[in-house]
Amino acid sequence: MLDARILSACVMTLATSAFGINVLRKCADALGLIDKPNERKLHIGSVPLIGGLAIFMAVLNGTVYYGDLGEFTQKLLGTATVLAILGALDDRDDLSVRSRLFVQTVAILTMIASTGIYVHRLGHVFGTEVDLGWAGIPVTVIAVIGLLNAFNMMDGIDGLAGGLSLMSIGSIFLFNNQIGLQGVTVLVLLLAVAMLPFMLTNLGLLGRKIFMGDAGSMVLGYLLAWTLIQLSQGAQPTMSSSDVLWCVALPVFDTLAVMYRRMREGASPFRPDRGHIHHMLMRAGLGPRRTLLALLMLAGGFTFIGNLTHKLGPGVNFIVFGGLSIIYTVTMARVWNMQTKTSHEPITLRSTT
Repeated sequence: MLDARILSACVMTLATSAFGINVLRKCADALGLIDKPNERKLHIGSVPLIGGLAIFMAVLNGTVYYGDLGEFTQKLLGTATVLAILGALDDRDDLSVRSRLFVQTVAILTMIASTGIYVHRLGHVFGTEVDLGWAGIPVTVIAVIGLLNAFNMMDGIDGLAGGLSLMSIGSIFLFNNQIGLQGVTVLVLLLAVAMLPFMLTNLGLLGRKIFMGDAGSMVLGYLLAWTLIQLSQGAQPTMSSSDVLWCVALPVFDTLAVMYRRMREGASPFRPDRGHIHHMLMRAGLGPRRTLLALLMLAGGFTFIGNLTHKLGPGVNFIVFGGLSIIYTVTMARVWNMQTKTSHEPITLRSTT
């Protein structure tokens, strides 16, 4: 049950998010944070890219109001601030992939060096305790970069990145064995609250539409990645490493499938195209709202599968997750091949990075 302190912080976060959206929407043009339609972005008219900044400002305000959430959370928010600025600059100036990866890597290594937390244990797998040791540091860098870019890549239709983030936060509370709210669990609760005004606005239900922008999708993936790492790799873990995967299954599956396909085609894995699952569903005839609903249900289905396999132990959990990722990748590759043969739409685009 939420105590009065947490409820007050949630109210403060909600109010800050709504206020921030209204203020930043008026400043978007002056800040250069406007998304204009092009060959890859098929929305109508120019749309402010300020949703992510409003969300992050609200989370910062809510955590300050709540009080000290611990050293780890403070350092997480500090490095996330750098990524929010990076994302805003990318939204405005379209930064190169290399520069984005460099700043992301520095932020992750800073977190590892300052907190000592990284992916080093995979749990008791088939009777053996698997510890990665120092090899866990590059694994952590790859995992966090992969997840924050996964949410960035999934930000392709209204409500999708935000909706998947809310599903991930719900999954964290489902799998987490922690009693009460503290530290990063308070942080992700405030993150969920901060996203509510954005979701209403992004879906066109409240005022002029806005987009999240890279400042939002990048920070969402980063905060969720480190929350999962802290809960599974901290001094007193409350989640298993295998359960963590199910909290972000759909963004991970889709990113792996898209990058694998692009590399098989001899292209950069970071080359933009219209080959994500939301693009495929819309080409198959589903509208944006039905596509959003279908993908949220699919994400919920993956969480349900993870909950079923949870009792079978980490080893089985890892095998089922890996098997589903292969099935997903093969299925998406076949759908892509079918659609590229029959579609007159330019679904493979020239890279702009």
